[in-house]
Amino acid sequence: MVVSHGFPRFPPAQSLAQLENLCKQLYETTDTGTRLQAEKALVEFTNSPDCLSKCQLLLERGSSSYSQLLAATCLTKLVSRTNNPLPLEQRIDIRNYVLNYLATRPKLATFVTQALIQLYARITKLGWFDCQKDEYVFRNVINDVTRFLQDSVEHCIIGVTILSQLTNEINQADTTHPLTKHRKIASSFRDSSLFDIFTLSCSLLKQASGKNLNLNDESQHGLLMQLLKLTHNCLNFDFIGTSTDESSDDLCTVQIPTSWRSAFLDSSTLQLFFDLYHSIPPSFSPLVLSCLVQIASVRRSLFNNAERAKFLSHLVDGVKRILENPQSLSDPNNYHEFCRLLARLKSNYQLGELVKVENYPEVIRLIANFTVTSLQHWEFAPNSVHYLLSLWQRLAASVPYVKATEPHMLETYTPEVTKAYITSRLESVHIILRDGLEDPLEDTGLVQQQLDQLSTIGRCEYEKTCALLVQLFDQAAQSYQELLQSASASPMDLAVQEGRLTWLVYISPSPLPRVLQLMNLTDSRLAQAGNEKLELAMLSFFEQFRKIYIGDQVQKSSKLYRRLSEVLGLNDETMVLSVFIGKIITNLKYWGRCEPITSKTLQLLNDLSIGYPFGKGSQILGKSHPDSEHFSFLGINNQSNLTDMRCRTTFYTALGRLLMVDLGEDEDQYEQFMLPLTAAFETVAQMFSTNSFNEQEAKRTLVGLVRDLRGIAFAFNAKTSFMMLFEWIYPSYMPILQRAIELWYHDPACTTPVLKLMAELVHNRSQRLQFDVSSPNGILLFRETSKMITTYGNRILTLGEVPKDQVYALKLKGISICFSMLKAALSGSYVNFGVFRLYGDDALDNALQTFIKLLLSIPHSDLLDYPKLSQSYYSLLEVLTQDHMNFIASLEPHVIMYILSSISEGLTALGNACGSPLLLLGFGGPPLTLGSPCQMLSTVLNIIIFEDCRNQWSMSRPLLGLILLNEKYFSDLRNSIVNSQPPEKQQAMHLCFENLMEGIERNLLTKNRDRWERERDREWDRDRDWEQERK
Repeated sequence: MVVSHGFPRFPPAQSLAQLENLCKQLYETTDTGTRLQAEKALVEFTNSPDCLSKCQLLLERGSSSYSQLLAATCLTKLVSRTNNPLPLEQRIDIRNYVLNYLATRPKLATFVTQALIQLYARITKLGWFDCQKDEYVFRNVINDVTRFLQDSVEHCIIGVTILSQLTNEINQADTTHPLTKHRKIASSFRDSSLFDIFTLSCSLLKQASGKNLNLNDESQHGLLMQLLKLTHNCLNFDFIGTSTDESSDDLCTVQIPTSWRSAFLDSSTLQLFFDLYHSIPPSFSPLVLSCLVQIASVRRSLFNNAERAKFLSHLVDGVKRILENPQSLSDPNNYHEFCRLLARLKSNYQLGELVKVENYPEVIRLIANFTVTSLQHWEFAPNSVHYLLSLWQRLAASVPYVKATEPHMLETYTPEVTKAYITSRLESVHIILRDGLEDPLEDTGLVQQQLDQLSTIGRCEYEKTCALLVQLFDQAAQSYQELLQSASASPMDLAVQEGRLTWLVYISPSPLPRVLQLMNLTDSRLAQAGNEKLELAMLSFFEQFRKIYIGDQVQKSSKLYRRLSEVLGLNDETMVLSVFIGKIITNLKYWGRCEPITSKTLQLLNDLSIGYPFGKGSQILGKSHPDSEHFSFLGINNQSNLTDMRCRTTFYTALGRLLMVDLGEDEDQYEQFMLPLTAAFETVAQMFSTNSFNEQEAKRTLVGLVRDLRGIAFAFNAKTSFMMLFEWIYPSYMPILQRAIELWYHDPACTTPVLKLMAELVHNRSQRLQFDVSSPNGILLFRETSKMITTYGNRILTLGEVPKDQVYALKLKGISICFSMLKAALSGSYVNFGVFRLYGDDALDNALQTFIKLLLSIPHSDLLDYPKLSQSYYSLLEVLTQDHMNFIASLEPHVIMYILSSISEGLTALGNACGSPLLLLGFGGPPLTLGSPCQMLSTVLNIIIFEDCRNQWSMSRPLLGLILLNEKYFSDLRNSIVNSQPPEKQQAMHLCFENLMEGIERNLLTKNRDRWERERDREWDRDRDWEQERK
């Protein structure tokens, strides 16, 4: 064992017993207090100066596996830190020590071995570009593990695991180091080592499969598993830095480098994995199939047409062999991966190529039979059905574009797939209800996704699909009606028929007469009972019908309305709308306590109200003001939670749009509509005027009222209607809102609706806030805004320490709304802010100073952790730096530093979201000589040159200002970037930087900035082309 000079001398032996005892308490004790104390002590240990020496002591002399785990974990933390990193010599010594330790102790506890391998992988990744005597000292990874691969099975497992973990480590970006550094390391590893590792793994797999593996030997099991993991990690590598995730699984293409062609042109590589699948136990097969999924997804451009056809032929032959011997597919994991493999057949290859495969007719028959069987056994691996439907959806969608003469035979098999899906869903209803199984209908998102896929499959033979659905719908509806009329019908029988009808309503193409007849039947018994899932299905159907047949931008279907007239007497669109409105009113009346139905019903009403005059529908809802007696979800004096009234805003938004259809300048009609809201405001005002009142009743009344008003304010996007609302609420009722903030600032259930209403009132949407020249209303509105922000801000800061899990709800959410409110008021262009200073009005100063107080109370981490807060803060900061730079420049240095730091951190974490305030700070900010501008200059340059910048123009605008503030730092940074390029590119990169600043004066005048921006765009495009070529 080599103990190198990089480790300090051993500490006293008594500390070993203390550390081992702490590890035992941390991992073994059941007492929470003891565990927390041990954890606290070990955290202090990891931060202690002598942590490194104690870690070696634990590895050398520790008797407990837990102490060895602690040592490995602490060492990983030490080598990962960005501030005060370990010297290169010490990291080399630790790397060598870990390899020697693993080589001499092959039978450590699994979790200890894994932690030590993780340590090796982390050292290797972070030191990938470290040189010693012109040699990259951390890149000889294959040589490092050679001695492991030539030794016992246990050593082989360790060696393969090292390569697997290293590949995975380099493929994973972490948040503590720049993304640019990660991509640079990953690209270099891909070009220098990854193919050799993949070749080695395939070679070892061939050797393992060539030998008769003793599958009863646990060690050989472990070796095979690690080899498969290594191969999968190689194939799953992010070759071009796209950072794909599981959400894009069905669209993923593996961007294998061209230098790997030889491995995939060799048919033995593909055959190796199919042979492994058939020769190893089912418990290993999922990894084999995962590798096949990646191989099947290799980019098309890796092959020419002939090579691709040959590769596809071998792939289809392998799939055919699996389908002919499906025994292993009884394992859910195997089944899932095989479904993914089938989906990749079409996502990566064209139908015209598939039909030319020699065994295509037999393969498509086998796939169809497999799909039908899978759909019939719906309870087995239900999450895998998506991939099968995706395959058939893509196949059916490709039919019109096939130019090959060979038959695709989809007209034969797609009806079978469609029928199997429909009948299996219907048959599942009884089993689910009988056995109390999880109902797929409860996941409406999954149902909608599958139905979207089925709709494409069903179009292939639409007449057959439609005839089947109509037949099944009529049978189910007749049975349901007979059960309702029967006195002996059991609740189970009714529930089964309702479940079957629910599926049919979701699936049915467009039998509106049948659905309306069913609706009339179910509505007639709502007073006694109803079925939530069936109601949701009908609402989904109505929404689809609305998109296709209702509106001034869609074509009218004479056949549809002729049929509706014959069956139901509905002659035109207006009569259909009346039916829809009747259903909406019925749902709101009877389902007011059911949030999913209420929410979806209101969304339908809202969609119908957008941009289309209702005619009779607007008369039905516009003239009768609803209340909680008719619609229970509007209740304000009940015992439900205050947050349960969120639906009111959506409802009143729709009502507001309906009111605007015929409102014009009719103030009498407006006043009539607002009477209930006026009465509610007067009620609250009367409560506030007394010393004692029912606080809960006041809260409910006020919260319901402001939610209603916010919906109306959102709907009133025209000047005339919005001015009516403004003159109604100001000045009469604004003091009530201010009073509510004063009283209940600590209760977000009350303050959030009030603040959101105020933010809506000051939002100049569609230029609705246009006051006359002689009107002071703009200034008066801002005064009220300032007063509310100041009142809330000063009081919310008195809350003191708030638990981390409650800080957003109790504090940050309200602050975020205040930021949005202030931003809307400052950028609304309806207030001349110079008036405030001219006449000594402190409204503007109060609002801005409150913003600073609130901002300084928020840690930087919280600004970045909560997206809504980030968005509102950076948007407000953009407005301030654009129009109120004098205020920014007058702030104290520590405040300026806080803002600059938030921008710098935001650039790294959020990208372009904070580019605009940086832009203006860079151009117009004070000439600071602090470290933060240097950091921002480095960050912006790296993002523009090396990353996939979404808005290069916005991100690069502040560069000239930052460069002129930090010319010496820019010179050093330029040299660093140039030196990081390959030698053959360095001269050209240096010339680009020289051209960038050539002829540029040391000022920020418009003419000088424009000249610099033209040169910048030209050179940046060239730099990015080179960087893309290098990748």
